[in-house]
Amino acid sequence: SMKAIAAAAAALAAATTLQQCPSAQAFPPEYPHAPSHSRRRASAPLHVVSDPPSIADVATSPDANMSSRSPLSMTVDELATALGGRGRALAAWDMYRIGVDPLTFYDATKADVDVDEAVYQVVAEGAGPQLSELMMDEDESPSTKREGISSLLPTKRRTEGLGKGALELLADLYSKASLSQSQSSSAAGGIEETIGRLSHISTSTDGTTKLLIRMASDGLEVETVIIPWYDREKPRSTLCVSSQVGCAQGCTFCATGRMGRLRSLTSDEILAQVWYARKVCRVMGIPSVDNIVFMGMGEPADNADAVVIVAEALADRQRYEMAQSRVTISTVAPNPEAFATLGKAPAALAWSVHASQDDLRKKLVPTTKHSMEDLRLGFVEALKARSKKLRTTMLEIALIDGVNDGMEEADHLAEFALKICEDVPGAKVVVNLIPYNSIDHPTYRKPTEEAVSAFQKRLMAKGVKVYVRTTRGDDESAACGQLATKKKKKSTQS
Repeated sequence: SMKAIAAAAAALAAATTLQQCPSAQAFPPEYPHAPSHSRRRASAPLHVVSDPPSIADVATSPDANMSSRSPLSMTVDELATALGGRGRALAAWDMYRIGVDPLTFYDATKADVDVDEAVYQVVAEGAGPQLSELMMDEDESPSTKREGISSLLPTKRRTEGLGKGALELLADLYSKASLSQSQSSSAAGGIEETIGRLSHISTSTDGTTKLLIRMASDGLEVETVIIPWYDREKPRSTLCVSSQVGCAQGCTFCATGRMGRLRSLTSDEILAQVWYARKVCRVMGIPSVDNIVFMGMGEPADNADAVVIVAEALADRQRYEMAQSRVTISTVAPNPEAFATLGKAPAALAWSVHASQDDLRKKLVPTTKHSMEDLRLGFVEALKARSKKLRTTMLEIALIDGVNDGMEEADHLAEFALKICEDVPGAKVVVNLIPYNSIDHPTYRKPTEEAVSAFQKRLMAKGVKVYVRTTRGDDESAACGQLATKKKKKSTQS
């Protein structure tokens, strides 16, 4: 039960020193995030980095080299070769898929509590009133004991596993990958020790849960957000993942742009976000993740190699088992070629447009170097090269009061969207309106509901399909445009 989890967390806190370390169906209206949008509170200094610092940027990514990747981003065939058998690789992936590290699960010297210790530690540390209430008030929870976890595995493999020899090979793969990525010394251990460790969890009043993960290679942190939808016939969650620490695109309505781009994430570090989300959902009883969007921190086109590898892992029926239409990669499009590069991924494409007029787009996305027509043509060519089932796409608009929410902007956008449909056979274009979430910008404001409705109706009258994105998690800085790796301070009573 959740009470048992809380009790275990309390015991852990007493016994250890804690580490401190979101067809049109593919784009439902609840999508919570847009690419490269994040938040830093007003008290945080403005930090703009036009170029990456000396930290190794993964734009020249080690991901292209299999030896630099951990088992988390290896294919089943690659892992089978490394572990000496396909059965061993499948047994490992049965665990990764549900947020369990096989290195811990199959180690007989580890206690049951060790399997999900990452979540217990954060709860014991004190993750905020919303999370504490959730952990204490739930009467039942998915079992985190080995017996309960085994029941989640494919029936035919519940009695199989990894022996001592296979675990030694697995540990060696983690160690070699950490050495390659850090370029210093290798780390011993599994995902938590060699890729990243969960350092904070915050849960908003609507259930949106933000995870902060500290990277093992350099201590930088990245955020990923779980957005549960309890009002569905079958409750489920959308996961918003980050592809970089910070972002170089500098969108003026976005806190991640204020951070600048510190570095790109490896495929392992992106997949670790999925792994932790699956773990947290299982332990806390949150609906399972069946939809993943690259709409968190960072610009996917600036880290395309790793993003494509991750998308391949997510859509692989032997790994994360997700439908291609349930994985979405959204890009601000630094150049027309970005669409073709990301179009190689087995996932839906979305374009973070924000304004279809050149002057206004340049104001909102100052790093824009190409005309919207040139970018549109690049987008069209990329969609034409895709299978028909992946030609459903989304144009995202962060709607700002008095800036881009007028009827003139709506008319221009409608013409822009319809022209894409005309130029790409079988394309379905959905416009997703995202009411601006405050990042303490001196002049930007959230548009009124009346203005959003009028904008939506204008587009619909022109024959454009439109959704208005539901704001989720804004009270915990987890909504669209509010990710900036900043922990919210817990309130105290004197």
